[in-house]
This record gives sequence, C-alpha cells and structure tokens, in this order.
Amino acid sequence: MISHPDAGKSTLTEALALHARAITEAGAVHGKGNRAGVVSDWLEMEQKRGISITSAALQFEVNGVVVNLLDTPGHADFSEDTYRVLTAVDAAVMLLDAAKGLEPQTLKLFAVCRRRGIPVITFVNKWDRPGREALELVDELENRIQLRATPITWPVGEAGDLQGLLDTRHPDDVLAYRRAPGGATLAEEERLDLDAARERWPDRVEHALDSVGLLPEHDRATFLAGETTPLLFGAALTNIGVRQLLEVVTTIAPPPGPREDVGGTPRPLEAPFSGVVFKMQAGMDPNHRDHVAFLRVNSGVFRRGSVYTHAQTGRPFATKYAASVFGRERETIEEAYPGDVVGLVNATSLSVGDTLHDADGAAVRFPPLPVFAPEHFLAARVADPGRSKQFRKGIAQLEQEGVVQVLVSEARGDGQPILAAVGPLQFEVAAFRMEHEFRAPIRTEPLGYSVARLASDRDAELLAGTSGVELAHRSDGVRLALFRDVWRLRGLQRDRPELELAPLLADATD
Repeated sequence: MISHPDAGKSTLTEALALHARAITEAGAVHGKGNRAGVVSDWLEMEQKRGISITSAALQFEVNGVVVNLLDTPGHADFSEDTYRVLTAVDAAVMLLDAAKGLEPQTLKLFAVCRRRGIPVITFVNKWDRPGREALELVDELENRIQLRATPITWPVGEAGDLQGLLDTRHPDDVLAYRRAPGGATLAEEERLDLDAARERWPDRVEHALDSVGLLPEHDRATFLAGETTPLLFGAALTNIGVRQLLEVVTTIAPPPGPREDVGGTPRPLEAPFSGVVFKMQAGMDPNHRDHVAFLRVNSGVFRRGSVYTHAQTGRPFATKYAASVFGRERETIEEAYPGDVVGLVNATSLSVGDTLHDADGAAVRFPPLPVFAPEHFLAARVADPGRSKQFRKGIAQLEQEGVVQVLVSEARGDGQPILAAVGPLQFEVAAFRMEHEFRAPIRTEPLGYSVARLASDRDAELLAGTSGVELAHRSDGVRLALFRDVWRLRGLQRDRPELELAPLLADATD
C-alpha cells in the first residue's frame, strides 16, 4: 500500500482486513476516538500522531488465496522503510486522494515501482468528500506518469455526492450503498439493474456510463508490463468499494515470481528454500522485549524448526520461533511458501537485507538493500551515565532495525554516536524508543551537516583537519565525510580535484 501521507492507507488496510473477515471491526486509523481495533498502526507514537511511522504486515486468507498485505508509511521521512518493503512485494496498491490526485510522495513511490517492475493498482479514495472530476484524475495519471487507467469500478455521482458504483465486470448492474457508521463494520450493498438505477439517479448513471465508455478495458498483459493500471473508486472510511479492491488484489494482482540473486540470475520458485529479511521490528509484544525479523520467502518451502544458512556469515540459523504476522499479533506457523512474509522471533543475529537459504542446497545470496543518503545529523549521548549499557544496546538495535543510521565520529568516539536520518521525524522515533523501550533517555546536539559522501582512505587524508568537515564510520566499515552543505562540498572539490567522494544513494528513484 503506497501513497502520500493522509491519503488513507492504514484506513484502507483495516477495511480490506474487515472485508476478508480477518477482523470483526475496523479501527479509526485516521485520528480520534477509540483505536482499540487498529491492527496496522499499533505503535504508541503512531496512535498519538495519527500517522504510520513503520510498515506493518498483515497476512490473511480470502477465497482460498493467501494475501500478505504490507501497509507502508507515507511520510517522506520514513521512505527508507517504504523502499525496503517495495523490495519484497509483487504488486502495489496506489492510493490517490480524490481531492489531491498525484502528490509528491506518491510520484516518488510510483517511480520506485516502475523501476522495479512492480505493477500498480490504483484506488481513488475519499470519493464521499468533495474532490476533482474522475476523468481529470485519469488524465493526470496518463499525462504525469504515463499510466493509462482501465476502470474496474466507476463512481455514480461526483466526488462528495457518491451514490453508487459501476462495476465494469458486471455491466448490467449498479451497486448502491448504505454507509456503516464510522466505517467500523461493512457497508450494506444493494445491487440494482440498470433500469432501476436510471430511475433512481437518471443523470448520474448516464454520465457515469458515458465516462467509463471513453476508457480502455483491463488488459492483463499491459498491466503486468506497467503500462496500464486497474482503476477503482471508493471511500475506505465507510467501506465503500473495498470489496471490489480485495477481489482485484486476489484475482488480477500477480502471484510470486522468480527473484534475481546477487548475480542477476532468477531463482526458480521450486528451488530449495531461500528468503530475504526486509524489515526488523522490536517491541511488538508489550510483555517481552522481542526482536522480529520480517522475511519474504523467495523460493522453496520454509519449515519451522529447520536450520538454514545465514548467507552473510555462513553460520547456521535455527528457526524455532516462526510466525505469520497480523499487525502486532502473530501465530506460530509450520510452513510458508514463496511470497509469504514470515516473522522470525528473537532473530538478533539478522539484519535488514540478509539472506537465509537451505543448508543442503547451493549457496544463494540476494542483492543487499541500498542505504539512502542521510540529510539530517545529530550527536547523541545518554542523559544518565548510569544507563550507558542500555544506551549502547538501544542505539545498536535502532541501527540494526534501520530506524536511523548510526555513525561513529573519528573525533567524538562511540560514546557520542552521530545519528543520521533521511528526515527529522526519524530522530523523534529514536528518542521516544530510547526513553520508553530501553529506559535510556538521550540528549542530542544538532549538527550543521546536510550532505554525506563516501570517503576513501585518500579522501580521509586530504580532508583531515578541514574546517566544516567531519569523518565518521558506519558499522559496516564504510567511511563517510559529512559537509555543511553542497556548496562547501563543491568548493572543496574545486580546490582539491583529487578528491573522489562518491555519492550514496540519494533517494529511492536513483
């Protein structure tokens, strides 16, 4: 699930789970009220702020199809988390706000999908509120991102006056709805034939039929090629149009396919077990300080209790504690198949991007996940020196999970690490968790840097003692040079042309 913030991803995630009968009541993810039913936004900070700050996995079965649904953060500050999720999926649902259309973060995430060859299903949300014309949104998709819309559902009534939906798969009917209060339960759906619908809404039905007739029909080949997008309309908060989206996800979205290994060779689904860790999460069980690695099965059959090989170290990895995940809830599983997301509990030896594979098969390793170039930096130290042990453990865990990047400055030492992030909200998450999870509140000092570059040994020699430049190492041994701004960097490169200073990955579209 991808979109700009506040388009309704978490609300739609809840609604899909409700329609799949995976939950009995959807939580009001959008803001106030009793949030006891929320399954995707379960972190305390998410519930206080009303935004997603970490991705959530929900696995459920509907009509004999197993769905692994990943709700991603929309905020740009957490784009690294979203990018890691997009390495693990086979298709994406792109949400558009009916009033806002394509927004900056949506455009960036769509670019990631296009580059990775991920087909996209588009759901126009909040059609029960005033918004833009449906055909205007269709034109925007084609003109701005060269994606032709093939309607599956089409609204009867303009935005803010939603009366029902046309379903192009059932052209002789119109669906009318009676809204569920607050969206906690399913909306009542009434199927009308065209004559009855024309009698009830004569102008609206004819306008909808004329509009949808201007657009091409769904074609699976062009959808999988990333040239077209199945288009649906609805209102997630009141559960309108959600059932149709769930049907599209389970019938049109592609099943898992072969994944390329680090050498670029596709690994067949029937090959021995292999999988990639794309996310780490701690604190999912409030009663235990657990540590869960989210692994996507790429090939073969995962079997709980088996001992697999950790490709990065060559060491054995036992899978005694393995679960399917549903928000923060989990249930022990015995087997999992390609496309499934498995939660490996207390997997402290694993990190984001690691590969596990069958110990008896040929070794395999999948490409590492790129690290974004941070743009915000601060120095952190423990507020209470008596909590230094907890401080070090907490900082190491936040780094392992990818909450922030942790750098050790050659000038400051490891007692005052530098936290580096794509956006400042990551620092808020880190500080909150250090205080509430590790009981080691931190004090921070903002650093006046905004640019990081990879620095070779030669670069380090040339930059040593240079004003406005700081050298630091990541835990993987990579050395970074930090600069006040791009102008300072360019000035140094002009004065010292022998500097190499290779760029990091700037963002997910590079």
